Amino acid sequence: MTLSRRDLLAAGAASALAGPAFAAQGPSLRELAQAKGILFGSAVPAGPRGATTGPFEDARHREILARECGVLVPENELKWYVVRARGPQYFDFERADRIAEFAKANNQALRGHTLIWHHPQWFPGWVKGYDFGPKPAEAAAKMVTQHIQTLCQRYPQMVSWDVINETVDPADGSIRSTFLSDAMGKEQVLDLAFHVARDAAPKARLVYNDYMSQEVGNEKHRYGVLKLLEGFKKRGTPVDALGIQSHIGAENADSFTGFGKPQEKEWTAFLNDVTGMGYDLLVTEFDVHDKGLPYDFGPRDAAVAAYAKAFLDQMLSYRQTKEVLAWGMIDKYSWLQGQWLREDKKPKRPTLYDDNYQPKPLREAMAAALKAAPAR
Repeated sequence: MTLSRRDLLAAGAASALAGPAFAAQGPSLRELAQAKGILFGSAVPAGPRGATTGPFEDARHREILARECGVLVPENELKWYVVRARGPQYFDFERADRIAEFAKANNQALRGHTLIWHHPQWFPGWVKGYDFGPKPAEAAAKMVTQHIQTLCQRYPQMVSWDVINETVDPADGSIRSTFLSDAMGKEQVLDLAFHVARDAAPKARLVYNDYMSQEVGNEKHRYGVLKLLEGFKKRGTPVDALGIQSHIGAENADSFTGFGKPQEKEWTAFLNDVTGMGYDLLVTEFDVHDKGLPYDFGPRDAAVAAYAKAFLDQMLSYRQTKEVLAWGMIDKYSWLQGQWLREDKKPKRPTLYDDNYQPKPLREAMAAALKAAPAR
């Protein structure tokens, strides 16, 4: 069922009298997910070793991560612009290692994001004008192979990898060009990445991850992703699953208010097409953008929770959905705080816990969706 903005806000009006935030009761999200054969977890950022401030150094944040999450995802720490910032001969794992150590200490799984963010904007500066020499295809293939093998060998505990991230251009559904694909071809670099990852991480779920969404305006993006997945199948590329980033809610535009308009039939057809090709699904970067909603916390939080519950119920109705990953657990640490500001310039409330480390209705919506999900 699709809920209108009016319905969502009306549903929140009564809960506005519910009182202050409450401590999470009952099973953790980790436990609720595990009972259904699902992994629940969150992305987490880490500063350099020895840092004394920041989200990862926040003791109360760490307590929530340890209790609620069965898997952790380095938010940016394995992206090229972090791990290979200093140049093609260097790898920097200090920040990612800190997350891996925390996960091990708390009996949590680890998943990798991302081996190649195949978007020209998100490579380190040294790639601009990089000279691959007289045999560019061979040299680029060697660089891709070395990169993936190095990361997979350092973190053999990864249960899944976003092998390729965001290579489909939402404007027309085409595959983006990067310095790697310029050297060796678009399909060639993507296929090579998955084949190398399969050899280097044979037990991990290999994922293509992207932000095509259910709202109006994503039609070309969804078409491009389907075309990409069809190509992988035809060529025998070892892709196990589609990661659906799930940054749902308001559109990412300065002028937008309210929530986006879900295309219910089209979105269901998209999910059916993906699973019909034999792919699993992951909810990989879940949060709810509340940019255009009223300031009052009661109605706003209830509207966010209702919108999220409808989305999660549908995603979890597919037994192919094996992982659900929040993109942050605490409002003040969300990446959305610095993007597409609210008109009132007030902080957003896009995650499961508020700035006082108290669970919000969104956390309870996640719990309810996990409880209602069929077992995998």
